[in-house]
Amino acid sequence: MKSKILFSILLLLGFWACDPKSSSDQVVEEVNYRDTPEFNADSAFHYIQKQVDFGPRVPMTAGHRQTKEWIVSKFQEFGLDVQTQEFQATTYDNQTWDLTNIIASYNPAAQKRIMISAHWDTRRIADKDTQRLDEPIDGANDGGSGVGVALELARVLATSDLKADVGVDFILFDGEDDGEPEHTSRRNNSQIWWCLGSQYWSKNPHQNGYKAFYGILLDMVGGKGARFHREGYSMYFAKNIVNKVWNYGIELGYSDFFILKDTGEITDDHFFVNKNAGIPMIDIIEFSPEVGFGRYHHTHEDNMDLIDKRTLKAVGQTVLFTIYQE
Repeated sequence: MKSKILFSILLLLGFWACDPKSSSDQVVEEVNYRDTPEFNADSAFHYIQKQVDFGPRVPMTAGHRQTKEWIVSKFQEFGLDVQTQEFQATTYDNQTWDLTNIIASYNPAAQKRIMISAHWDTRRIADKDTQRLDEPIDGANDGGSGVGVALELARVLATSDLKADVGVDFILFDGEDDGEPEHTSRRNNSQIWWCLGSQYWSKNPHQNGYKAFYGILLDMVGGKGARFHREGYSMYFAKNIVNKVWNYGIELGYSDFFILKDTGEITDDHFFVNKNAGIPMIDIIEFSPEVGFGRYHHTHEDNMDLIDKRTLKAVGQTVLFTIYQE
């Protein structure tokens, strides 16, 4: 992409009414950004399709195991340092699940690190649907899109002649999308039953004392017509990071996607990274103050027909640009 993006900052050094030289008070400042490689939305789309082809990635199923092996192999193929974090968690209905967080590091020797996260599991029920409520969903957007964008970011970082100055840790959480059905008479509110992988990792990081400069969570980042508002916990814990990313997105021409409007707090993986690990992490997630999550959320409409390459490009290029400016 273009090596420079230029914009003007008008500095008003006096009141127009009392300074006859006001025209000379306009200072035009040229801001030079670092060269950034292109994010390939076709490639990200392919990675999402591959996940969906494995079937629902519900923990303790064949599709879940096959997807884990494939994600690990892709990161390894890109030359990243890869490790897995195996753990067990209890579900809301008292099952014991074997879960795996996947960690892949680019430029592991770099001291300044950026954390990019998504969740790679899918929901075992379609409790917001009107049919097949007890069947698992494809999770093309809710899960698949974040992983697809993360994998493409990793590929570009590893293969581009343009090298980023920072290290990047891709931490993909497992067990995010379970939780009790929203409309049930037996809700167990004794703890938070979703975001199991981030709850575990945030208290047991893969490296003792691990710290990142900041983190970006990618959740439902591929849907048609997606709009990304400034989520509440992101603004509370990492307002400056939100503003930086949203401003970059708008400067890159994606103002239709990055909306300068606040929305409520969402208990997503970033909440636990902020609260327990002390790493300022923001959430790029499709959620609006007017309608909440998209109508596909936790339904069988969350399939490949929902995925839009324009949305993938907007999010992927913005995040990639952000990384290269550090």
